[in-house]
Amino acid sequence: MVAHVLDELADRVAAALAGRAGKDALVAFATAYREFAKAHPGRYAATQPRLDPQKATPEVVAAGRRHAELTRAILRGYGVPESEQTPAVRLLSSTFHGYVTLEIAGGFAHTGDVDASWSRILDALDVTLRNWPTD
Repeated sequence: MVAHVLDELADRVAAALAGRAGKDALVAFATAYREFAKAHPGRYAATQPRLDPQKATPEVVAAGRRHAELTRAILRGYGVPESEQTPAVRLLSSTFHGYVTLEIAGGFAHTGDVDASWSRILDALDVTLRNWPTD
């Protein structure tokens, strides 16, 4: 189940990323990710348990790697060196996951436009990635 859902999410993200780079790729990836999570909260939640790579099926490992590679494609468009991509992937993953998890749970229902906040967060991530430290 986890591999199937990760592949489904990766398919949507890959389609959104096609032909894009830089901020366009970041926004396309993030939007596809958020829309999937909101449309399928149960399936999205199934992708989030901590998976021990030593115990995961080969299909789950492959699907997880595919998803990570799509994230790294965004980073290459920003010129983030390979040696810096792991922390950058973690930044994007934790931001996207944290936001959509809180949004799905109703954590942002109290005030403010969640779409405007999402847009500002993507603007901030764009600035961060364009200025990623390389030393």
